[in-house]
Amino acid sequence: MNRKVWQVGGIAAGAVLILIGGAALVLGVRGGSTVNSNLKNEYIVGSPDMQPGAAINGEIAGITAAQQKILAAQKKAKVPASQQYTFTTVDAPTCSVAGQQVNTGSEARCFAQYMRIHALGASSGLTYAQMGRYQAKPDAPIKATDFNGGTNVNTYAVVNTATGQPADNGVRNVWVTETALTSALNLAYTASQISLFGIVVGIALLLTGIGFLILAFSVFGRTPKEVTSPASAVVPAAG
Repeated sequence: MNRKVWQVGGIAAGAVLILIGGAALVLGVRGGSTVNSNLKNEYIVGSPDMQPGAAINGEIAGITAAQQKILAAQKKAKVPASQQYTFTTVDAPTCSVAGQQVNTGSEARCFAQYMRIHALGASSGLTYAQMGRYQAKPDAPIKATDFNGGTNVNTYAVVNTATGQPADNGVRNVWVTETALTSALNLAYTASQISLFGIVVGIALLLTGIGFLILAFSVFGRTPKEVTSPASAVVPAAG
């Protein structure tokens, strides 16, 4: 009776694991396919410098030089050390999407890494939080600016003649656009990794479920052999 219970339990557990594993596998495959399909429909193609080499290294060197120039200007303006910028590091990616259409999560992440370098090149190495909201007037005091043509002080901002309001800092807007796009690309990468994880988990559950079924039928499904007790054993007659 106990063996029958174990067998039924093993069969039930195996069937459940196979169903869940199959569902996880299907969802993982469909999720990855959706990510790749959506990326393909955007027709994103990497620029020639989106590969390891002299081109991207030159851009990174230019960003570093711009950051050091801003730091030198802050020191010259006698900005306290505690208020001087701590610049973000810029590293060259090891991947390449130069001339390639982006249609996988890994390629999307690679493209996003190069986009960040391009955005830092446009902002002289400053991040969103370090840039001023508005475009600074040419005669604005240097300490009232972000040392890159932006300011947060209305009185030192260029006025938009159409609205009468301070003009937006175009460089900062470029950074906002870049952040939105790279966030979407990195999300595509995350989704592709989750789908891959679902596939791996699905396969593992399928194999585990099959193992339960084999165990249930091969071990608990066998009829135990009768064991002859010593008391009932026949003793051969003495010669």
